[in-house]
Amino acid sequence: MPMQRSGRGNRRRSGRTRLLAGAAAIIVIAVGVYLAWSLFGGGSSPESGNDQTPIAGETTPDGGQAGDGEQGDDRANGEAEADGDEETQADPEEEATPEELGKVYDIVIAGGRVVNPETHLDKEGMNVGISGDTIEVVTSQPLQGERVIDASGLVVAPGFVDNLSYDPNPLGVWNKIADGVTSNIAMHGGTTVPEQFYRYYERDRPPVHFGASWFYTRARYDQQLGRYDAARPEHTEALLQQAEQALQEGALGISFSFEYVPGITQEEVEPLMDLAYEYNVPVYFHGRYSDMEEPGTNIDTMEEIIGYARKSGAAVHIDHINSTGGTFSMEQSLQMIDEALAEGLDITACVYPYDFWGTYLNSARFDEGWQERFRISYDDLQIAGTEERLTAESFKRYQAEGKLAVAYAIPEEDTVLALQHPNVMIGSDAILEPGHNNHPRASGTFARTIGRYVREQEQITLSEAIRKQSLQPAQRLEKQAPALRKKGRIAKGMDADIVVFDLETISDRSTVVSPELTSAGIEYVLVMGQLALENGELNRDIRLGQGLRSEFVRFEEAAGELLWTDKTYPLVNYRDRLYVDLAALAEHNYGVSHVSTSKVYAIEAGGTASEAGPSPAAEPQSGTLMLERGYTADADGVQAELLSIGERVFMPITDLEALGLNLVNDGDVWTIE
Repeated sequence: MPMQRSGRGNRRRSGRTRLLAGAAAIIVIAVGVYLAWSLFGGGSSPESGNDQTPIAGETTPDGGQAGDGEQGDDRANGEAEADGDEETQADPEEEATPEELGKVYDIVIAGGRVVNPETHLDKEGMNVGISGDTIEVVTSQPLQGERVIDASGLVVAPGFVDNLSYDPNPLGVWNKIADGVTSNIAMHGGTTVPEQFYRYYERDRPPVHFGASWFYTRARYDQQLGRYDAARPEHTEALLQQAEQALQEGALGISFSFEYVPGITQEEVEPLMDLAYEYNVPVYFHGRYSDMEEPGTNIDTMEEIIGYARKSGAAVHIDHINSTGGTFSMEQSLQMIDEALAEGLDITACVYPYDFWGTYLNSARFDEGWQERFRISYDDLQIAGTEERLTAESFKRYQAEGKLAVAYAIPEEDTVLALQHPNVMIGSDAILEPGHNNHPRASGTFARTIGRYVREQEQITLSEAIRKQSLQPAQRLEKQAPALRKKGRIAKGMDADIVVFDLETISDRSTVVSPELTSAGIEYVLVMGQLALENGELNRDIRLGQGLRSEFVRFEEAAGELLWTDKTYPLVNYRDRLYVDLAALAEHNYGVSHVSTSKVYAIEAGGTASEAGPSPAAEPQSGTLMLERGYTADADGVQAELLSIGERVFMPITDLEALGLNLVNDGDVWTIE
């Protein structure tokens, strides 16, 4: 039974974490020693418990910063009362066992307001028990810990996931930690050689987790193509092969920067979109236009990106929609996203919480006509790291030098509208570089979102902000990156990547003049259960960042068989679960129907299958990718997650029992009786 999607090409490729903490106040002993600045830490800090030898930083593994020439763009509740919906909040105490309540944990975060965006938990007076690198319990009951952190009056949230950043350079990563970020993912920019990228950062480990896209702009330049050059067929084929190799090496997706490379054509993009669909990874787009002046407007940008998603079926993400794709047109641009979602397309976007963008003056964004396009003048430009506003003369000089400037050109109402959309998350589009030649979002994006738009302006709730800064970016990339399934959540079994902050004081301090200033109000940051920031002070000995990679599993051979009346069906083993082709149900008096705008297959006893497809008795072709595309089966309200293999979908055999079927197992053979 084939899955539904629009107009995809036919190409097929083979290839492959003893003190009692209760309601009473706890006095936390903290001895602060903050030594001189070093790139990846030569200092020590209180109770670090980590004896790693600091490793000096080097140049980036690809021979330079992985940017796209822009290092920039290239209802709410501010009170102490939790704002979660009590009817939908999960009750973690239901899962806490006597053994868990009696255990002594390595670290207990006690008495905080815990927010878990996945389960809608938002509750004060909660305790989090951590052993090693893993959260083991979340409960309001007292817990014992070797180390207890008093979080009363503070918010305890998942470590923030910045999925619109750049290479985790040894300076900027510490400002990310100070902003509550525990995962720094270079999806705007990235790498052309993921194997080198991951090897480099796994050797010289940063304090944040890291990952990257395959960056088409750089790969294209490697083919000696300029920003306005059109690629020839031999370039397109070579780049396609490079992209597939990069995905197999762990790249988290593919990224484009159309505005900075106007020569990129549809003929170059479409094969890569098909590849992204085939490998089940998202494609990140810095759109082609960022204004509403003809020819070429934000609406054209949105139509182009959504068109690629519609034709290929691939998931797409629109970078910083408040500066590219939605400036001066946000309401209409968001409506276009809503309409695409209604079609069943997979579309997300991100926003940074500022009303000014920043990029290099020698980029294509400042081609002739920029003043009319962006509705600004020279005086609306300011050189990053300085107080200098530009004139016609200084603009010309700094453009020749390739200076980075910020442009006061984003209506704040556009930023707010984007921020309030459910499919728009937070992304910084920056990381602090040596020389501090940066937009302030490099250091303050995540604290600013909460301080300005939750506490001060009450534009979104605290729970919504935390979801947009943790769970949502993790979910955008986790389909083929299993490590991210343990990020963005405060729950049993999740990685102990946690940020603890004061809702009354959290704020950004970075400015255009001083983009290096770290955020205020963030008290603790844990990475894999270790304190990288404690009482607001960085601990530069804690460098536990791990690589976040795409992983792919291919079908090799059947792992057993299912006997059902007179028919035999091959079983597929995927991550230690056995699956059978969903179409087998259609051969046994079950109707299986699917609507192309939905990811749900409806199963009904006595119904009729809506379509025919490959025989469920046939084994999938060896070497075919097995993918989690987000499809589910629904039988009388009971849902099962489905596995996609080629054009077929497979259901866990244990979920057949939800249909009232009786399964009997004998070795590799399962029988329905």
